[in-house]
Amino acid sequence: MFDFLTSGRYDLLGAFWVTVQLTLYSAVGSLIWGTVLAGMRVSPVPLLRAFGTGYVNVVRNTPLTIIIVGALLGLSQTLQINLGASSFDDIGFRLAVLGMVVYTGTFVCEALRSGINTVPVGQAEAARALGLNFSQVLTLIVLPQAFRSVVAPLANVLIALTKNTTVAAAIGVAEASWLMKNMIENEADALFAVFGVVALGFIVLTLPTGLLLGWVSKRVAVKR
Repeated sequence: MFDFLTSGRYDLLGAFWVTVQLTLYSAVGSLIWGTVLAGMRVSPVPLLRAFGTGYVNVVRNTPLTIIIVGALLGLSQTLQINLGASSFDDIGFRLAVLGMVVYTGTFVCEALRSGINTVPVGQAEAARALGLNFSQVLTLIVLPQAFRSVVAPLANVLIALTKNTTVAAAIGVAEASWLMKNMIENEADALFAVFGVVALGFIVLTLPTGLLLGWVSKRVAVKR
């Protein structure tokens, strides 16, 4: 039943390594972009608040598949923007990362905004009374506490991001679900084994992440 694992025809570890890379690059980009969006959502500038609110509401309710496929069709094939990639595999990988950053950043933003709301208003007012501007108050006073209070929600976003990497198969990125599709086509007599192995792989990726970040959340939680 598990002969496909030892036949050498499928690079299962390589496919999951692509999944890990997609997750890591997208997680870093989403954290940065989500933090910027959260700053816009609480900004005193009406235009920035309007942009942040509109972006989050529109992108968060758009299917990730549409965003990633749209990036391939719109950026790469129509506008010839390939993000510095030379081969089709690199183009697909980078566009998939870009699409997931654009999408996942909205969830990071909302998680951070909920954390910002937990910071007592008096702290920001005291900082402004000392002469700090909005950017200084946000980066020095508010965000450090907000991040500590939303480690658990951000862990959930990271786990969801790991599972969402399967959408990259829609534009030909050779990650785990793309390989699973090929294995299903060639191993019709071992469907349950193929599903089980790939599912186990994702459990191995996501379960330790959830446990570790859950522990971190308890360690760094802000005592109120």
